[in-house]
Amino acid sequence: MPDLLIELFSEEIPARMQAKAAEDLRQRVTDGLVEAGLTYAGAASFSTPRRLTLAIEGMLAQSPTLREERKGPRVDAPEKAIEGFLRGAGVSRDELEVRDEKKGQVYFAVISKPGRPAEEIVAEVLEQTIRNFPWPKSMRWGAGSLRWVRPLHSILCLMTNDAGEAQIVPMDVDGITAGDSTEGHRFMAPGRFAVSSFEDYAAKLKRAYVVLDPEERAQAIWQEASNLAFAAGMELVEDKGLLREVAGLVEWPVPLMGAIDEAFLGLPPEVLQTSMKEHQKFFSVKNPKTGRIEKFVTVANRETADHGATILAGNQKVLSARLADAKFFWENDLREAEAGGTAWLASLDNVTFHNKLGSQAARIDRIAALAREIAGVTGADADLAEQAARWAKADLSSEMVYEFPELQGLMGRYYAEKAGLPAEVAGAAQEHYSPLGPSDDVPTAPVSVTVALADKLDTLTGFWAIDEKPTGSKDPFALRRAALGVIRLVLENGLSLNMDEAIAKGLGQQPGATDGAAADLLSFIHDRLKVYLRDEGLRHDVIDACLAMEGNDDLALVVKRARALGEMLGTEDGENLLQGFKRANNILSQAEDKDGVEYSYGADVKFAETEEERALFAALDAAEPKIAAALKAQDFNAAMAAMAALRAPIDAFFEAVQVNTDKDVVRRNRLNLLSRIRGLVGSVADLTRVEG
Repeated sequence: MPDLLIELFSEEIPARMQAKAAEDLRQRVTDGLVEAGLTYAGAASFSTPRRLTLAIEGMLAQSPTLREERKGPRVDAPEKAIEGFLRGAGVSRDELEVRDEKKGQVYFAVISKPGRPAEEIVAEVLEQTIRNFPWPKSMRWGAGSLRWVRPLHSILCLMTNDAGEAQIVPMDVDGITAGDSTEGHRFMAPGRFAVSSFEDYAAKLKRAYVVLDPEERAQAIWQEASNLAFAAGMELVEDKGLLREVAGLVEWPVPLMGAIDEAFLGLPPEVLQTSMKEHQKFFSVKNPKTGRIEKFVTVANRETADHGATILAGNQKVLSARLADAKFFWENDLREAEAGGTAWLASLDNVTFHNKLGSQAARIDRIAALAREIAGVTGADADLAEQAARWAKADLSSEMVYEFPELQGLMGRYYAEKAGLPAEVAGAAQEHYSPLGPSDDVPTAPVSVTVALADKLDTLTGFWAIDEKPTGSKDPFALRRAALGVIRLVLENGLSLNMDEAIAKGLGQQPGATDGAAADLLSFIHDRLKVYLRDEGLRHDVIDACLAMEGNDDLALVVKRARALGEMLGTEDGENLLQGFKRANNILSQAEDKDGVEYSYGADVKFAETEEERALFAALDAAEPKIAAALKAQDFNAAMAAMAALRAPIDAFFEAVQVNTDKDVVRRNRLNLLSRIRGLVGSVADLTRVEG
């Protein structure tokens, strides 16, 4: 079975596009081959800054012959129907077969599609892939019509058989003909060379100073950079995103370590790290004793006679200019912070948050007012919470955050400390944006939690007030993330927050809240809670059963109830109790529909005729106070345990007792007994919503 090697060689592909492009090449080519009948044993794709490569193993040499039977109209069908069938099947009347069926004689067309050579199919599929490649951005060059991310220079398309014989797959795309050659490193090994297989290709590329596998390049960068740092008594600061990006910028990585000028070592380490990463794609190297960023690692794309000295000198010169800017911003911002940041806060009057929701200053007023209200629930000092809310966005006006928006919050903490503000205020400035995602840490300090909640609730109530809600996959204001943030802040800090009240207070501050916004927003938060709990492993119907209960605006209460219910239903007693409850509820509902009354006016044990009835009365009498006390204490595990204890007497009742007896008084009493079961169980969770 032949192997296939494809390389699309071009000018430099942006690093952020390489991984997806390699995967798109693999998927589109293999899907096309399989669709044409060419199966294969395995496929792997690779990328470097100048090439996309696909290697396919064990491909069929020819697609199989396909035989298809199509049933047509009856022999005596109208002529037009027969002609339509002939056109659709692509056959003549002479080629049709007539077969006897129950309803008479029927035409059948037997269509045979002969197999095709693999090279013919590969050429078609690859050309189609190249011409329709899903680049985020592409360009044309010269006089051709082909679009590619950067000018495409060559196509390598080679099939190798079991004997090791290589064959070029003939094809031409806008004048670019397929061949068996490629190029090595642009500077260290210029010129083309021929290859005969994937193994030969990878080995010759390595000799031509090209590491084909991006994972191998990333590992080499990390290993060598770590060794350089270790040799200097330092530590390389981990940054997986930067590592992936740099691995996409070089074909032959050569890490070099340089020193940061002493004049810049006083900058916050986050400023140094961000500036070097964003502007220069440098890795930060810190002194483990002081925590300061003191050196950097840059990754060159070539080896040089002076071992990188010239490259390093140039990089250090550019870095010093960049860090001089950062130092200028830092020093200006510190002077403003020492003055209390009043100019920053005043300037937020001129910064629009949203054209329908006013300025950032107006938003800060709303957050501060909401923080005072929430402080009683979080245990924060109300004055500190308001002060923190008013400072939290101050750094948005700073020069440093204007240059590096990703440092917002963090710089607010530095500036709060410089302004002499309380530690709680400084902490809230940094932490109130959290959590930003499902894996982000949740603040635990009361003031930070308060401001974070107020910030996210203001965002949610604001956009609900102006009816700018997420639709489908579109969520331009990250409202799903804000709702998840509220949920995690409440649950992971064990807060009993009345969401109805919090939403009402938030909406009350917004300009022109629409009718129904509060209920709709709570429903949206409930939907995000369902997603959160499903990720935890809870069933959707269990969550619905708890959300249907009174007090569903207390998210912590809902979750405690749902976890306890899910645990109970996972036991044999719980599952059997569910079946018993559903049986009781079905009998009762049918009787109420038939009789036109609601059986809720009490059952009396004196009308019980069997021991099983009396045992059920006794069990309900014993369970009711236990369940009531457990619910009052919000001990849902105890409530579920008391409810599960009803399983045996309910089962015994249904085994021995006919509810719809001919005796009218006894029938009504038994139906009222079932109503008592429904009411008691329903006080714990709405089991009508549980499947099973």
